[in-house]
Amino acid sequence: MTKKAKLYNWDTIEGEEVRPGVSRKGFRGDQFMMVMNTLEPGMEINPHSHPFEQAVYIVQGKVRFHIGDEVFEGGPGSVIRIPPNIEHYAEPFGDEPVLNLDIFAPLREDYMHLVDYQNFDESEV
Repeated sequence: MTKKAKLYNWDTIEGEEVRPGVSRKGFRGDQFMMVMNTLEPGMEINPHSHPFEQAVYIVQGKVRFHIGDEVFEGGPGSVIRIPPNIEHYAEPFGDEPVLNLDIFAPLREDYMHLVDYQNFDESEV
């Protein structure tokens, strides 16, 4: 069976507000999930960890990523890997919002509501 492809645009995908200053929207494939986050300067930080490997690509803005005991400063074009089960958080700095694209593998069940719009029919994938 041929897998179907479909084009989407981040600008038209509905997102959700996570907390004041933080919003996100998602996109998925069979084995991965992408989440576009908007982080406003001055947002409340949220140290956390999860069992997923995470890759982060900074699209816009400047951010400090606190990963375990290390701090990394990044801007547009920066890419960073966050290993599973390591406490981490993002801290925007500067005047503009940060857009960061997270890529998770495997799929995150707790984020599946973000990709309901894709209407995955398992018989078509």
